[in-house]
Parts: sequence; structure tokens; C-alpha cells
Amino acid sequence: MDAEIAYLKLKSIALQEFPDIVVSATTARGPLNAAKSLRIFFIDDSFLDVWLSDEKYSYHWQRKDGKIFRHDNAPHKKHEGVKTFPKHFHDGSEGNVKESELGDKPEVALREFLNFVRKNI
Repeated sequence: MDAEIAYLKLKSIALQEFPDIVVSATTARGPLNAAKSLRIFFIDDSFLDVWLSDEKYSYHWQRKDGKIFRHDNAPHKKHEGVKTFPKHFHDGSEGNVKESELGDKPEVALREFLNFVRKNI
């Protein structure tokens, strides 16, 4: 799927389905103005960065208290013991890694993660 279309769909989901926690969303641009990621801003001044490629993804929530929550599928050797490898979840910090049951389709994954944010904001 074209990155521009993918990020536009995700931006729409965030703004339309989660208006109680989402303040705004913007697409970051790279060379030749190509869409490279999506940043979603929340009511508590935290943000979620979404990065998608053909094979890899990252949903990274950065909170003001320094805690991070990230689902990604980067195949780091140190996470090979995680049952869902290469999928894994950084729960509060880089070092606290757990299984990730996040959906494989970007639209499903974003809804799941935004529901997590909603419960924890």
C-alpha cells in the first residue's frame, strides 16, 4: 500500500474514532515530500509515532514522564526468547520487553494501540 494513503487512513481513524484523547495528527515527510511516519498528539501532551514499511512497523508512545510503550517487529536477537518474536512490546521502558499480540493490519493495530493509550492516559 502507498505510504501516503496508509498514513492518511490511520490519521483519519485517530481523529475520527478517538477524539476524546487525540488532539491532532501530522504526517512527517522525507525526501521528495514522501510520507515517512505519522505523529499523533494526545490530550496529556504525549505522542504516538507510527512508522510502517513493507515488512516492519513501530507504534511508539512517548509519555511526558519518560515512559515508552512500543509495539514493533524489529528482529533484535536479544528478544528471540519472546514467544511472539519478532513481534514484541516494550512495556514502560526499552528493557521491559513482553509478547505482542498487536494485530498485523495497520488499521487494526492502531485501533488496538489507541485503546491501550485511552486506558492509560
